[in-house]
Amino acid sequence: MAASMSDVFSFCVGVAGRARVAVEVRFVSSAKGKGLFATQLIQKGETIFIERPLVAAQFLWNALYRYREENAQRLTGKPGQVLPHPELCSVRKDLHQNCPHCQVSVPGGGAEVLFRETGVRTDLVMALESPKVMYCSAECRLAAAEQYHQVLCPGPSQDDPLHPLNKLQEAWRSVHYPPETASIMLMARMVATVKQAKDKDRWIRLFSQFCNKMANEEEEIVHKLLGDKFKGQLELLRRLFTEALYEEALSQWFTPDGFRSLFALVGTNGQGIGTSSLSQWVHACDALELKPQDREQLDAFIDQLYKDIEAATGEFLNCEGSGLFVLQSCCNHSCVPNAETSFPENNFLLHVTALEDIKPGEEICISYLDCCQRERSRHSRHKILRENYLFVCSCPKCLAEADEPNVTSEEEEDEEEEEGEPEDAELGDEMTDV
Repeated sequence: MAASMSDVFSFCVGVAGRARVAVEVRFVSSAKGKGLFATQLIQKGETIFIERPLVAAQFLWNALYRYREENAQRLTGKPGQVLPHPELCSVRKDLHQNCPHCQVSVPGGGAEVLFRETGVRTDLVMALESPKVMYCSAECRLAAAEQYHQVLCPGPSQDDPLHPLNKLQEAWRSVHYPPETASIMLMARMVATVKQAKDKDRWIRLFSQFCNKMANEEEEIVHKLLGDKFKGQLELLRRLFTEALYEEALSQWFTPDGFRSLFALVGTNGQGIGTSSLSQWVHACDALELKPQDREQLDAFIDQLYKDIEAATGEFLNCEGSGLFVLQSCCNHSCVPNAETSFPENNFLLHVTALEDIKPGEEICISYLDCCQRERSRHSRHKILRENYLFVCSCPKCLAEADEPNVTSEEEEDEEEEEGEPEDAELGDEMTDV
C-alpha cells in the first residue's frame, strides 16, 4: 500500500523564494530502494526543503527529568542562578498552553499536601501542580488534539500507576535507559493518529513508506534497543501496548511479528530531534556588541555556566526526542554527503540544506554519521552503520578506501576484539533509512 507522491510531499513547509520543492523521489535499486534527486540547480547553503514530522515524541527519561533547557537553575543545580540579558531568551512562556484535561494534582493531592505542610510554594510544589502535557502555543495544542492527543490524554488518571499508558511508559523506562535513541510513545502516537483519523488508510499508507527489514534484521535492531533479554521484554511491551492502544485497523501491528516490525521501523527510521533554548540564548549573546570588558565578563559567565551544568546534569541538557519524516527518510547515506539535516528553528521542523552545489538529476545524500564518525576509518564507519542501520556503505569515499586495512589503529582493533563481530558479516547494501 504505497502513498502517493502528493502524500510524500504533503508535510513539507514552503521555502522562501521557491514555488515548489526542488526534488523528486526515484526508485534507485532493489538494494538501495528509493532515493531523493534534485530537479533543478541547488546552490551551496540553500535550504532544499523544510519538513514537519508525521509524528514526534520526546524521549521518556528526558521528559521525566524535565529537560526543559531554559531552566538553568535546575540544570546547574543552583536555585539562585540568574542569567544576564534575559531579553535574549527565545522562550515565549506567555504563549505556552497545557491540555486542560491532563492535570497532575487534584484537591488534596501531593502539591496541596506539601503546601499545607511547608507553607511555601517551592519549585517542587509548583512542578507537582503543573500540568504534564505542555505546548508551546495554542496552535500546537490544537494540532496535537486533532491528530492524536484525544486518544492518549489520560485525563484524571495522569498519576495513576495502573493506567494502561502509565504502565507502558514505566515498562519502557525500565528497559531503555539513557542515552536514549527511541521512545515507545512515538509508536503510541502512530497508533493514536490512525485511531483518530477520518481517513485511516491515508495514514497507514504514509507509515508504510518507511523501510522494512527482514525478520533476522529486525531482531538485531530490537536487540540493539533493548539488550540481551530483548525477547521477553519485547513481549511484555507488546502486551502492555495492546492493552493500552489496540486498534482493529492496525491489528497486524499488535501481533508478535508485526510489533517487532513496528519496533524496527522506529529504530531505523526515527530521526533524532534536539532543541536547546539555552544554546539559542548563548548564540544571541555572542551576537551582542559589547565593550571588551563586558564581553570578557559575559564569556567567562557562559564558560562557568556550562561547567556547572556539566557537573550537575552531565550531557543531558537538551530537550530530545525523535520523529518520522517521510520525505527525509528517502535520503540515502553517504560518508561524503552533499546535504545535511538540522533544526535551526529550535522546534521539530527539519531543514535539509545543501553542503555544496547540487546539479539537476544528482542524488541528494545525507550522512547517518556525525562529523567525528565520518573522519574515522572505513572499517569503523562500516561497523557503526552495520550495528545501527544494517547496511554496507558503497559511497565514493568507501569505494576509494576499499583497499585500506580493516583495522587502522590499536584502539579500533581492541574495540573489535571486545565485541567479536566479523568484518564480513553478511548484510544488505545501503537502504533509505534514517
